[in-house]
Amino acid sequence: MKIILTVTGLDHEGIIAGVTTKLAERKVNIENVSQTLMQGYFTMILQGSFDDSAQSITDLQEAMKPVEEEQRVQIRIQSEAIFQAMHTL
Repeated sequence: MKIILTVTGLDHEGIIAGVTTKLAERKVNIENVSQTLMQGYFTMILQGSFDDSAQSITDLQEAMKPVEEEQRVQIRIQSEAIFQAMHTL
């Protein structure tokens, strides 16, 4: 399954490390990533993929909750299929 993951919050050290370490633990392959700082706010959009027979998006979102709390950020995970469907209408 292909996913789009967004991360937003106040900038500080370790956000990327925290997010990508947990994704690696959950066997998510990072295919593309973009991040920027906007007046002190960290924003990242990440495209990834994983075996959806091993876990669901809901499982992955639940696994990311400790990272959200530790890093004080919001993490949202959506199926890339949603974005594909929006652009084919």
